[in-house]
Amino acid sequence: MNIAEGKKVRTIAVASGKGGVGKTNITANLAIGFSKLNKKVLVFDADLGLSNIDVILNLATQYNIKHLFRGEKKLKDLVVEGPLGIKVLPASSGIQELTELDEFQRLRLIEEFEAYDSDVDYLLIDTSSGISANVAFFCMAAQEIIIVTSAEPTAMTDAYALIKVLFTKYQEKNFKILVNNVKNEKEARDVYKRLSIAAEKFLSISLDYLGHVPYDPLLQKAVRQQKALIEIYPDSEAAKSILEIVQRISTETNNNIKGTLQFFLGGLLKAKC
Repeated sequence: MNIAEGKKVRTIAVASGKGGVGKTNITANLAIGFSKLNKKVLVFDADLGLSNIDVILNLATQYNIKHLFRGEKKLKDLVVEGPLGIKVLPASSGIQELTELDEFQRLRLIEEFEAYDSDVDYLLIDTSSGISANVAFFCMAAQEIIIVTSAEPTAMTDAYALIKVLFTKYQEKNFKILVNNVKNEKEARDVYKRLSIAAEKFLSISLDYLGHVPYDPLLQKAVRQQKALIEIYPDSEAAKSILEIVQRISTETNNNIKGTLQFFLGGLLKAKC
């Protein structure tokens, strides 16, 4: 990915402690939002045993990550084009052994990323839900981590559990909180406040509030149509909120940006989860 040219590639892991909070939908819409800003985006579906991104966006995928690990295909052979020119590296579906990568599979993945020479501005990593070794592996490899949660008590509890694991086991201190499917900004801020208080009290770390996405019936309509919300309903309230978040990410000055994709690859090597 233009490593030789030293191009800065922002690598962002999108994670959640609990399934069902809309993490994958958020990832897909963020990707298209960046594309609307004329950025080149690669989405890596890192929920390796349960492919989702390609289903949400109705992408035709002849090959997936299992073909890479079997040595049958290169990474460049797997990548498919999605809406507005985003690129997607699809996961496999129903392959249990890929839910926990072994050392060989990690090294194989690193080699393939090193050989991938397409131009990329943003690499979005859609992790699986929960606190598995794979989740920690990809979160620690990324430069930035977005934790998606909702107002449900279980979602908040599991989001905190993921933050706690990444901090206590891997010394990660930087997290952005995105609150999804809430009634309004106040409810989102209340969720963030509760998480922030717990993180400061028990972990002595501060969380960053990234933004919120309101409940929007058009989102489920987009899901049923297997389209991204901001592609087909750009004037919806949820789409506007996502675009605001995209703008915020793209314009912020982040001291944690580590430089070229080599840092992502280096993170993969160091993330012995």
